[in-house]
Amino acid sequence: MMTKKQSILALGIFFIGTVLLVLLFSYIVSKSDVRISFPKWNIFFPASKKISLEETGTVKRVVDGDTIEMENGEKVRYIGINTPESVDPRRAIECFGKEASAYNKNLVEGKEVRLVKDVSDRDKYGRLLRFVYLENGTFVNELLVREGYAFVASYPPDISKQDIFRTAEIVAKKEGRGLWSETTCNGKKE
Repeated sequence: MMTKKQSILALGIFFIGTVLLVLLFSYIVSKSDVRISFPKWNIFFPASKKISLEETGTVKRVVDGDTIEMENGEKVRYIGINTPESVDPRRAIECFGKEASAYNKNLVEGKEVRLVKDVSDRDKYGRLLRFVYLENGTFVNELLVREGYAFVASYPPDISKQDIFRTAEIVAKKEGRGLWSETTCNGKKE
């Protein structure tokens, strides 16, 4: 059995330890790019920067069927999909590549879009990796697959919408849309 002095000492040590842990946690969070939000307690957990998983901007130009350039100069590669090549100087133009690029251009060029990050920020070429949405909520990545202008191309860890894309590709194949049509590529890239 603890004496009264021992109980007070143990309680004091517990209190001081808790305060030190809170201060340590606050310091770590303030040096990271993470914002921890506890209602009315943000004074204890300041963050130097806030990570934004979403941003908006205007599309300056379409590079090809799955890549755009924003007005701020950033190039954006659509996550989870791949369109036939139409501009890669190392490769021949693939079947339906020009059509995919033209469709994407019609969809987004000159328009305000919402860019949403999954896990990775950039690819090995320095392009932003994003899901792209039109102002009316149209999910551009999914629409390109559903209309037959793109294939599903999942690269972990950016796979949160993989099932949506797979379902869209099944629909496009079943209905013979775009590159799945017997009169175009029938799913072949060449």
